[in-house]
Amino acid sequence: MKIGFIGLGNMGGPMAANLVKAGHEVVGFDVTSPHIDGVAAAASAAEAAQGADVVITMLPNGEILRNVVAEILPSMSPQTLFCDCSTVDVATTKNVADLCAAASIAAIDAPVSGGIGGAVNGTLTFMVGGSVDAVAAIAPLLNILGQKTVHCGPCGTGQAAKVCNNMILGVTMIATCEAFALADKIGLDREKLFDVVSTSSGSSWSMNTYTPVPGVGAKSPADDDYKPGFAAELMLKDLRLSQDAAQSVDADTPMGQLAQNLYAQFVENEGGAGQDFSAILLTYT
Repeated sequence: MKIGFIGLGNMGGPMAANLVKAGHEVVGFDVTSPHIDGVAAAASAAEAAQGADVVITMLPNGEILRNVVAEILPSMSPQTLFCDCSTVDVATTKNVADLCAAASIAAIDAPVSGGIGGAVNGTLTFMVGGSVDAVAAIAPLLNILGQKTVHCGPCGTGQAAKVCNNMILGVTMIATCEAFALADKIGLDREKLFDVVSTSSGSSWSMNTYTPVPGVGAKSPADDDYKPGFAAELMLKDLRLSQDAAQSVDADTPMGQLAQNLYAQFVENEGGAGQDFSAILLTYT
């Protein structure tokens, strides 16, 4: 299968490489022109999409996605399947799906969870929005790139699931960091706190799998000086998307709003940019 892959950064690059390893022909484009072994470099997004059976995008934000889609649609045939793995706002996703539909192209939104490690190891989780037929068509590729795919409903529901998931993640990471900070101040050993919480009602992915303190639990960015697996600025981006979505439907999400405010303070005023999102622990210690 010939695949056009647009956006070859920390996530898209390893994903494209895994498709090559699985035997697919991949033509890639990124504005930074990275070299990915086995991926043929295109001079433009439109060139990457030309003649592709599937076009996959992994882009930083909705504005860039809209611009790329406007560029590539004339290069795509009605038989091409379009799959966006970016994390963007639901309104943009629906708009892109409408543009594709007008060109008789099936569109899927398939944002991911699992971070850079998941992209490298092919263990991502995909939250997918689109028609049953389109999701069935993209499934063989998603099975290469990830370990789980959930069809959430029509176009836009994949993005809706992603912003809800990451709102929970932001809130639980902050709560986990606050618990460790409290434990430190009242004299409770960090390892003992982990042993209790990881097997009790307070357990969460933030505690059990991505422990924000070094030397406790499974290996995590905290053990590597908070080198980002999922950058703090990306968490802030996703929390802002969640609050934009909440505002658009008049949903009350005070914890999500507070998490957004705390990550904004961390990223913009406390040196958090460029660190893993779990490094917000440092603001409490």
